[in-house]
Amino acid sequence: MSNVVLKLSSQEMRKMMEYYQNNLTGKAPPGGLFSAKTPQCTITAYKSGKVLFQGSGCNEEARKWGSDAVEKTETKAKTPATPKISASLPNNISSLSAIGSDEVGTGDFFGPITVCAAYVRKEDMPLLKEIGVQDSKNLTDEKISTIAKQLIKFLPYSLLVLHNVKYNKLQSSGMSQGKMKALLHNQAIGHLLEKLAPEKPEAILIDQFAKEEVYFKYLSGQKVIHKENVYFSTKAEGIHLAVAAASIIARHAFVQHFEKLSKAAGFKIPKGAGSQVDVAAARLIKEKGKEVLPSYVKLHFANTEKAMNLLRKSK
Repeated sequence: MSNVVLKLSSQEMRKMMEYYQNNLTGKAPPGGLFSAKTPQCTITAYKSGKVLFQGSGCNEEARKWGSDAVEKTETKAKTPATPKISASLPNNISSLSAIGSDEVGTGDFFGPITVCAAYVRKEDMPLLKEIGVQDSKNLTDEKISTIAKQLIKFLPYSLLVLHNVKYNKLQSSGMSQGKMKALLHNQAIGHLLEKLAPEKPEAILIDQFAKEEVYFKYLSGQKVIHKENVYFSTKAEGIHLAVAAASIIARHAFVQHFEKLSKAAGFKIPKGAGSQVDVAAARLIKEKGKEVLPSYVKLHFANTEKAMNLLRKSK
C-alpha cells in the first residue's frame, strides 16, 4: 500500500483534525490522536506529530499539508518546506493584491478567539518582507508584537475578538467551534471589503480549517456570504503575505488579551491546553471561585474537568 509520512506542528495537527472532522473514524491506534478516512486515503495522526497517509490518494492528500515528499527517516529538514500552491488556487496567487484571513486561539483553553482579515497590495509586499512578515509560528510573541504595531499603522485590516463569555454561550447553544470560525472569517472579510470599497482585492485567501463546502455550509442563512475570488489553503501563511500579516495581527491581539486575563487573575496564565493550564485553572477556581471560569476559559475543553479533579485531590 502506498504511504506518505509527514511531521507537523501541534497547531497544524489541530487544523488537520478540524479539516477532517466529517471523515473521523472515531478510532485511533495506541499513541494516536485521530484517524480519518477519505475515499482514496486513510489518515492517522500520532501524538509525536507524525501523520501517516495510506492509500491510492496518499500523495494528493499529503500535498494539502504543504509537502509531497515522503518522510521515511527521522532526518529533519533544516528549513521548513515552502507550501505548494494547490491546483485549486491561481498559480500567481502569491503575487496578487489579496485579502488574507486567519484565526488564533482556537486550541487554547484560556483566552479568546481572534480573527483578522488583512489586505496586502502587491506594491506593499517588499515593505512587509523588510518589516519581517512571515509565518507567525516562526516568531516569538515579542517579535510578533513589534511587527504588528508597524502593520496596523498602514495596512488595511479588520480584527474580531470572540471573548470567552460569548464563546461559551454559543457553544452551549449547540454551535460548533468550526461554525463560529466561519462566521468570524466571513464577517471580518466583509468589514474589510467595506473599508476598501470601491477597490476590490484580486483574491481572498483563508487559512483552511474546514473543507470549502463545509465552510459555506456553516454560513448558510447569513444575509451576506462572501464567495467572489475566495480561496482556501492549509499553511496559507506561507503562500501569501496577507495571511501571514493577518495571523501576526490576530496573534498580537490574542497575546494582549491574555495579558489582561493574567492581570485580572493575579498570576500569569499559560497558553495552550496542556497540563500547565489545568494547574492554572485549578488555582483560579480556588482563589476566585468556579463562577469566574466562563470569563476566562472555553468551558467544554476537557481541561475544565481536569482542573476540578486537581482541586478535589488537593483537599
